[in-house]
Amino acid sequence: MTTNLHTDHHNHAAPATAAPHAGHDAHAGHDAGVPGGLRITQDGYTLDLDTTIAAPGEIDFRFRILGPDGRPVTEFDPIHDRELHLIVARRELTGFWHAHPRREHDGTWVIRLDLPEAGAYRVFTDIAPRALGRTITLGADLALAGHYAPQPVPAVSRTTTVDGYEVTVDGELREAGELLTLTVHKDGEPVTDLQPYLAAFGHLVILRAGDLAYVHVHPNGEPGDGVTPAGPGIAFHTAVPGPGTYRLFLDFRHGDVVRTAAFTLTTETATPRHDPHAGHHHHH
Repeated sequence: MTTNLHTDHHNHAAPATAAPHAGHDAHAGHDAGVPGGLRITQDGYTLDLDTTIAAPGEIDFRFRILGPDGRPVTEFDPIHDRELHLIVARRELTGFWHAHPRREHDGTWVIRLDLPEAGAYRVFTDIAPRALGRTITLGADLALAGHYAPQPVPAVSRTTTVDGYEVTVDGELREAGELLTLTVHKDGEPVTDLQPYLAAFGHLVILRAGDLAYVHVHPNGEPGDGVTPAGPGIAFHTAVPGPGTYRLFLDFRHGDVVRTAAFTLTTETATPRHDPHAGHHHHH
């Protein structure tokens, strides 16, 4: 399902020393307790879609990221090898597309999407505007006209198959964070020659059913570091924004093709971070 239109411009980043923010916690400076992707505007940046209503099928999708001055942003720091990641998902999380649009000189992003079915969709952009100095995820609604029968979120499952690959997930979704390991087999054999995709052996996006809160997930290690294996297991440190049902989408590259494996997992209600009856009163 993944659209692999790699027409993006390779604007090579300055050396890592020029980006002191790169290693910081993804949540640093975010509004406390508000997950990513729920808002069309945040920290002065706005996701401006050319159209929010379209017909199903091939769409010439165009949008801009507007900065605090109201003008299109053209200076971005790369995240996972790209200036911008575009994620499109059906609101019921039964469809997922991860694409990399082309940025035109005026700051308009352009990509041809093939979204064959009518329905309610959510569009996400993962960006790190240079002037902001950190990553944010903006989200906006897209409606594709026509008759549409909403489907339930797929049932919880730790195993999925895609194009003859079987992928399993180990680990729990918790607010406090935990290591999730996704393991890839093909025809019953472990895959040990995964290819790098976006500077990692896998790219994982997690969306919460019901509000489509977007979870940034960072892989542990990277290709070429001498310690991270090219499969069969891909490890991710994952913290979710609260209890609920989540849909996980793993992009992985093997045999020169990027495929997407999807899972549904639920969290158990996590232990509260602080018990209000414990008598710990914080005086500021």
